[in-house]
Amino acid sequence: MAKVLIIDDERAIRNTLREILEYEDYKVDDIDNGADGLEMIKNIGYDLVLCDIKMNRMDGMEVLTSAQLSHPDLPFIMISGHGTVETAVEASKKGAFDFISKPPDLNRLLITVRNALDRGTLVTETKVLKQKVAKSKTREILGESPAIAKVKETIERVAPTDARVLVTGANGSGKELVARWLHEKSSRASAPLIEVNCAAIPSELIESELFGHEKGSFTSAIKQRIGKFEQANGGTIFLDEIGDMSPSAQAKVLRALQENKITRVGGEKEIDVNVRVIAATNKDLLKEIEAGNFRMDLYHRLNVIHIHVAPLAERTSDIPLLSQSFCEEICNEYNMPVKKISPEAFSALKSLPWTGNIRELRNVIERLIILSDKTITEENVRTFANPTGSIYNPENAFETKSSAPTKGFDYEGFSNFQDFKDHAEMEFIKFKLEKNNWNVSKTAEDIEIQRSHLYSKIDKFGLKRAE
Repeated sequence: MAKVLIIDDERAIRNTLREILEYEDYKVDDIDNGADGLEMIKNIGYDLVLCDIKMNRMDGMEVLTSAQLSHPDLPFIMISGHGTVETAVEASKKGAFDFISKPPDLNRLLITVRNALDRGTLVTETKVLKQKVAKSKTREILGESPAIAKVKETIERVAPTDARVLVTGANGSGKELVARWLHEKSSRASAPLIEVNCAAIPSELIESELFGHEKGSFTSAIKQRIGKFEQANGGTIFLDEIGDMSPSAQAKVLRALQENKITRVGGEKEIDVNVRVIAATNKDLLKEIEAGNFRMDLYHRLNVIHIHVAPLAERTSDIPLLSQSFCEEICNEYNMPVKKISPEAFSALKSLPWTGNIRELRNVIERLIILSDKTITEENVRTFANPTGSIYNPENAFETKSSAPTKGFDYEGFSNFQDFKDHAEMEFIKFKLEKNNWNVSKTAEDIEIQRSHLYSKIDKFGLKRAE
């Protein structure tokens, strides 16, 4: 049964419309002012609104404009006793489904109501279809290693619940894919999955991004903005790189998790939200807590279920399956026959350190497809798959000064795995910066990290442009 809201300051009109619509088996509510009408739209939800244009306090056009911000697909039929062509055109431009003059013609009213409801149903069905299509395109979590088997098993157990999940792992290891499958295997799958990269948003804007803002709340707030938590209402919000969130935003996120309420920046009204939170980070949050950069209480709120995605170097048995999948996908994208990968090439790929994880593997496979013949060989891997991002010199691709077979580095120079990773990362970033003539924006785009992260890496490794 469709729910209809009538907003009109004339009791007689409200009673007449209610009687007509209830006779047609619609569920009807009515209210005499626009401000309360907006509250009912937000808190109750309707399939259709009939709204008078000329009202005290807030006129119908204001109601329509405000409702469009939070409920863009909700059909509005505007009604007025002073109807003109200009008024009808203005209402249409603002998003109204139709315009009816007072007193309404019975047949015209019922036909318009039915058409508006049919349109709303079509919009909803289209959204569901798009979500199903998007779901079918989500990449499968590939791998048969014990580490990946554990991740898959945890997803199957946890996804049907509303438990909050903290996903940890290095950059490029597949944390976002885990979050997508947690959402798609949940009861919220037909609702939105809203993704927020906390590291990509300046600290002064993160609260507005997450919770929205009211018009005039700060200099550039020229209109009201609906935040990510409201957009995710009924669905899931994925807070990626949560370890980079500012302390003030952390406090507000904690409140949202505790009370299921948010307040827009510059606003006073509390807004109920029903969202499942999945967070991810490549940082050790316990160390961040010790350093005073992350709230202990927020950590415990987020870390109800912990899923760790192991780096590719710790699950090299998955490399052949991942490589073959990437090979088929990329060849199809390039409209070329699928290339073969020799067993020796798989072995060579498995011997590399993979500091960039799955993201790096895909890039290497793409490079091999472009530069190799019909079959990708061990020699192709030795020549083109430099783990630091450059092309190997085939004369010494896997050799040290002593000509002993190694994996591209003289490991005797590294006291531990972290030192080796830092060195590889530094060489990779240095190569890419030089390749892009030290254009930081282009380099960040090239290696698929945020510009702010790249600046941090440059500072960390003390990299400077050669004079």
